[in-house]
Parts: sequence; structure tokens; C-alpha cells
Amino acid sequence: MDQDAIEAVGMGLRMNVSPLQTAIYIVLVFLGILGNGMVICVVGESIIREGGSGKGSDIILLNMAFSNLLVSLMRNSLLVLSDLGLELYSSKEWCRLLMCTWVWLRSVNVWSTFFLSAFHLQTLRRVAPSIGHLYGPRGPPKPLMVGLGLIWTLNLLYSLPAFIYSTSGDRNSTETLMLISSTTRPLLGCVWNFPSPYGGLAYATISMVIHETLPIILMSITNLGSLYTLYAHGRTRNTSHLTQHAPVFRRVPAERRAAKVILALIMLFIVSWGTSIISVNYFNYNRGSSAEFLLVVARFANTAFVALSPMVLAIGHRRLRAVIKSVIMH
Repeated sequence: MDQDAIEAVGMGLRMNVSPLQTAIYIVLVFLGILGNGMVICVVGESIIREGGSGKGSDIILLNMAFSNLLVSLMRNSLLVLSDLGLELYSSKEWCRLLMCTWVWLRSVNVWSTFFLSAFHLQTLRRVAPSIGHLYGPRGPPKPLMVGLGLIWTLNLLYSLPAFIYSTSGDRNSTETLMLISSTTRPLLGCVWNFPSPYGGLAYATISMVIHETLPIILMSITNLGSLYTLYAHGRTRNTSHLTQHAPVFRRVPAERRAAKVILALIMLFIVSWGTSIISVNYFNYNRGSSAEFLLVVARFANTAFVALSPMVLAIGHRRLRAVIKSVIMH
């Protein structure tokens, strides 16, 4: 790695980035905050107006946008301040809390996205309308809320090692291990502090397999299932009669449009998250001449999904699209 481009300071491996890279990153972070904030306001207002009995996909979208917004505010915005030259340092206690929070929020973000993918595959293959559509508002579906509760609870348990094995670095400390679920570089002087290098690599490997690679595989499977369902529909819609036993999305154009938007959203996540996995783990296990470049790529890939997902959602969400048009017009 080019030692002239990296400075060993309390914030660990601090790379010199060009003004253009900084400007692009600031724009992405701003879009992430503004876009996800708008999704929360619009979708949340719709759910509240319906007495908490909004569509299951809307509830999952609200949860995903909320985790995106927290990631933008509590992690990405701090990276922007660091790029602008503001050196912030935290105590050991604050580093433990912050690292735990960063890992927790990023983990929730990953599994919330998979939950949306799995939920929509189930929706595409559903034959009968949901109970809420048949009998009117009855509050949020309990299985859905239990699933979201498990995502937040289990990922909090997953993030506890970040509380235990992180500390505040000094001006001579450099980062020797990075995890995609926390940061792609030290932040606020916080670094991983495992008892031994082997313990750190073991945790990074387990994290890569269970938390980083497994969601990509599962999302790819559910996405292929959704694509197959759409393909089968495309082949039969002109030759078969849409009976009451046909899948719901074949009888409801809105479901068909939503399917395509959610497929695009999941594909965006797979590309951005997969790029980050390759880049960060190249740093952890190789440290070749391309490590610096790949860490920059990982940083932008980490932010791309948070920033661009509200734009993808706006294409297929009628209420959100109407609000954006109203804001632009006025």
C-alpha cells in the first residue's frame, strides 16, 4: 500500500481523498438523509392515516428507510466531517457504544432489505388477498411485526462483540482489521481491539460468512424466485384466463409495478453490498497494491444504496412520487 497516501493518526488509516471525491460523497450523504427522511414522512403518514394497518410492504419500507436514515446521521455524516478536516476523538466508553451502534444499524439495514425481498416474493405468489384487505383495518400484521422485532433484537446481539472488542486509538495506532458492518476505516478514533490477530480474523471471517455473504445469497435466491414468477406471468398472461386462483399480482397492476421496483431495489443492494464485501475483505486478507483504491470503492458502495434507494422507491410508490412532484413543482 502507498505509504505516502496514508497517515497514521488517531483515526487510524486516514486516506487522502480528492476534493471531487469528497464533494460526491457529501452529495450522496445528503441525498441519503433527505431521501430517507422523505420516505419516512410520506410512508409513515400513510400508515398512520390507515390506523397502523398499512400494506405490509409499506411497513417494511418504513423500517428500512428508518435504518438507512440512522446510518446516514450516525455514521456517514461523521465521515463527512472527518473529510472536511475536523478531527474528532472519543473515549474508550464512547467508542464501544458507537461501534456497537454502527454494527447494529448496518446489520439491521441488511436484514431489513432481505426481509423486504422475501416478503415480496411471498406476495407475488399469494393467491388470496390478505386478511387486512378482506376485513378492513385490523392493525399491523402480527407475524410481520414479530419478524421486524427479531431483526432488531438478534442484530443487537450480533453487535455486542463490537462493544467488547473496540477501543479508542491513539495517534500512533493504525487499523489492522475492517468490517463492512461498521466502517471502512476508523472513525472518531475508534478501532477494533481483539486480544490476538487470529481472534480478529476469526471474527471477521464469521461475520463475512454469516452476516455479509449469507444475506447476498438469500437475496439472490428470492430475487431469482421473483424474476421467475414475473417471467411465468409474462408467458401466460396473453394465453390464460386470470381466474380467482391466479396470483394476486397478476390481477392487480399495482402489485406488478411494485414487484419490478422492489426487484430493482434488491439488485441495487446486491451490487453495492457485494462490492463492499469484496473490497473490505481484500484489505483484511490480502493488503495488495489495490487495497487503497478498493477501500475508496467500498466507501462509496456502502453509501450508494442508502442514497439511491429512495429514488428507486419513488418510481413505483405512487404517494411518494406525487409528493416529490409537488415539491419540484413548487
